[in-house]
Order: sequence, then structure tokens, then C-alpha cells
Amino acid sequence: MKRIIWWALIAVAAYFAVQGGEYSTKDLYVLGRRTENLTRQVDSLQRQVDSLGRYLKLVKSDSATMERIAREEFGMVRGDKEILYRFGDAPSTSRDKPR
Repeated sequence: MKRIIWWALIAVAAYFAVQGGEYSTKDLYVLGRRTENLTRQVDSLQRQVDSLGRYLKLVKSDSATMERIAREEFGMVRGDKEILYRFGDAPSTSRDKPR
């Protein structure tokens, strides 16, 4: 009978050593997966930051990039040499409105 009790205590102690405590084996696995996921996200965000930094440098120093932004975003043209045509929707009239 004593032998069975000792083996039961050893089994409980072994189980507690593997699964017990503040973090169980499952918790450590979940934390490892979460760490890998967060590391991938940080790497992705770092690439975005690097890309935006290069773009900012171009915007501040490259005249071709400045001109492209001025044309695309603000509709600017170059002096008397160019004409800008803008096409939009026709203005609505009272007949066009649903009843």
C-alpha cells in the first residue's frame, strides 16, 4: 500500500513539474506562437516605416517626386505650356432627383 502511495505522489509531483506552476507547457507553447506572430508583425511594420522614410526623403529632396505630387494631388500645371482638363459628373437637376 505504501508503495502505491509513493508512486502516486511521484506521479503527481512529475505532473506538477511539467504542467504546474505559473506557466504550464501549453501556456509556454501559446506564448511562443504569440511571440513569433508579434515578431512577424514588427518586421512588417519596420519595412513599412523604412519605405515611408525613403518616400519622405524623396518628397523633400527629389524635384520629380515633388512635381508628380503637385500634379496628381493638387492639379497643378507647368506655366503657360500646359492646359488641365477636368472631367466630372454632370450637375444634377430637379428632374434627375428620385421621387
